[in-house]
Amino acid sequence: MRSRSALPPGPSMPSALQMAGFWTRPLAFLERCRDRYGKRFTIRLPATPPFVMVSDPEEIKQVFTAPPDVLRPGEGARVLEPLVGRNSVLLLDEDAHMEQRKLMLPAFHGERMERLTGLMEEVTAEEVAAIPRDRPLALHPRTQELTLKIILRAVFGLDPGPRFDALCARLGEMLEFGDKPISLLPPKPESRIAQAAERVGPFARFLRIQEEVDEIIFGLIAERRAEGGDRVDILAILLEASHEDGSPMSEQEIRDELMTLLIAGHETTATTLAWAFQQLVRERAVLDRLVAEIDAGEDDAYLTATIRETLRHRPVLPNVAPRFVAKQVAVGDWTYEPGCALVANAYLVHHDAEIYPEPYAFRPERFLDSSPGTYSWIPFGGGRRRCLGASFAMLELKVVFRALLGSCELRDCGEGIEVAQRRNITVRPVRGARVVLGDRERVPVAG
Repeated sequence: MRSRSALPPGPSMPSALQMAGFWTRPLAFLERCRDRYGKRFTIRLPATPPFVMVSDPEEIKQVFTAPPDVLRPGEGARVLEPLVGRNSVLLLDEDAHMEQRKLMLPAFHGERMERLTGLMEEVTAEEVAAIPRDRPLALHPRTQELTLKIILRAVFGLDPGPRFDALCARLGEMLEFGDKPISLLPPKPESRIAQAAERVGPFARFLRIQEEVDEIIFGLIAERRAEGGDRVDILAILLEASHEDGSPMSEQEIRDELMTLLIAGHETTATTLAWAFQQLVRERAVLDRLVAEIDAGEDDAYLTATIRETLRHRPVLPNVAPRFVAKQVAVGDWTYEPGCALVANAYLVHHDAEIYPEPYAFRPERFLDSSPGTYSWIPFGGGRRRCLGASFAMLELKVVFRALLGSCELRDCGEGIEVAQRRNITVRPVRGARVVLGDRERVPVAG
């Protein structure tokens, strides 16, 4: 088929109205676009390049494997710069990205992850024990608190105390900024708008909180450099890392990567847990089989399948990091010119009936006999930009599932299914995943 240089069709409404749909009904908006325009369509939001959503696995493969000087994910992720800083591995492209990625890879090797398991289990047991029993509650705030504490202990290496509590509080306030639609439209650095935003308005408050967070983090980095010692946390690995020329990572680089790990590993895991437990109370057969496997303690095949199905059914990042088109590129039967961004859409490819029969059903059995497809199951992205912390996230999810379902009875509170609500680039349950937890005694396994 002859290549076409115009962008694929999409909604013709003004960008502000498209933003309203994108923000208030994020999944329904995507589905309506697919129903009308097909697996490839263009949306236009204020102050951003046109986003071309692609959900065909072959086109997703071409996007993920395109040369880094052609499609630039770092440039496409600039919306995160106020949170993670300009040195973040998420915002770098080409050689700079690969060098920074190599510095961080040792932190996520299997042996390192195994050494963090005990710490995760300790924090999780304390938090699960503190959750109120036998009354309806929103589970999402609890999983947010849990995953934040795991990040601060396992990544930042912080022990409980005044500094730990202060950082928890300030980071929570920073992340709440993502509840506002304006969080998707940060002003360009050093522009007149940015200079004004530093003095008044929501960005001004955000920046004041960020300064307080940075003061704590830079103090921690300096303290740990002076301390030395043998620690297992990820900060220790970053302090030992050195660039190809032998120079150590700067304090600013370490700060930005710590914030990257926080943003990428806290809210996403917390929300995945919320979606999972909100779904399980409505899937008794799945829940009973999962609890039986956890009680037996011999295998985690069904637990792994349940987590994979949760990530398919409700990918927390429905739109994988946009790739900014820097040079002309052909993807599928379209040719794209510089100036737009190509976005692999996880939610839509995960809900394609040609790939996943009955895509709206929650069936972990899909993943018992076959592994997820490289370009049809993409909750962690793909290609050379696949999430560095995927193994950390899977370990953390398994630890929390075992702790909560091993000690609690999960019950429906009768308030109905929760729709998705956007929080910055993630989607979460609108009422916070309301459930009821009761205490349970683990049933002895005969054998």
